[in-house]
Amino acid sequence: MDKFTRNYSIVLGVVVVALVALFMYEDPQVQSLNDRLLRDTRLSTYPYNFRVLRLENGVATMTTPRSAEFPAYRALGLLFPSLDGLPQDDARLMQGQLDMAQLQEYAKGLVLDTEAVKHVAWELDTQWLDRHGIEIIPDN
Repeated sequence: MDKFTRNYSIVLGVVVVALVALFMYEDPQVQSLNDRLLRDTRLSTYPYNFRVLRLENGVATMTTPRSAEFPAYRALGLLFPSLDGLPQDDARLMQGQLDMAQLQEYAKGLVLDTEAVKHVAWELDTQWLDRHGIEIIPDN
């Protein structure tokens, strides 16, 4: 191997390692909050895992399976296949929406219970939707 190829390979290797490290890095505070959510017995029995994506200036951005772009009844159909396709006024679906809202509020409370977090913002979990074969196209 000539000198240029060797040096090019070394630089390329360093860049790849740096990019992998950057991609895998998670803020220790975010990791701590996510560990707290994962360890909670009430949340661990629910089929969706609420998690913190980032923490900036006291605002924790958390994932949610529902939003204006993807309503709760559709998320419930993914979480609980027996609810899929039910009319929106079905009592089981309405109870599922209530349960989801209460758990989301509970998860929010756990995150707000830390000194570093003053506010929670919600973000639709598009990665979770992608894993279920659903693509959300943002409004322009």
